[in-house]
Amino acid sequence: MSANRISYSDKYFDEVYEYRHVILPHDIAKLVPKGRLLSETEWRNLGVQQSRGWVHYAIHRPEPHILLFRRPVTQETIQAAAAAAAAGQTQ
Repeated sequence: MSANRISYSDKYFDEVYEYRHVILPHDIAKLVPKGRLLSETEWRNLGVQQSRGWVHYAIHRPEPHILLFRRPVTQETIQAAAAAAAAGQTQ
């Protein structure tokens, strides 16, 4: 399998969730079941690697090879984003 060709977006977030999208190569994407969300076991079995807590929450029908994930925002997420923003302002 070509799991090393899986591409991960940077994380982005709103007040409630942290998000990221994962782009699967077409040979893996054809293994994704049509018309339903994947369980954690299913997306891990495809070769997607990310920390716990991520949920496949939506299907982007025009591009089914892009999996959309989210997880609840934590205080750590907010602090890391604030630190990154502050570091960007000082450069």
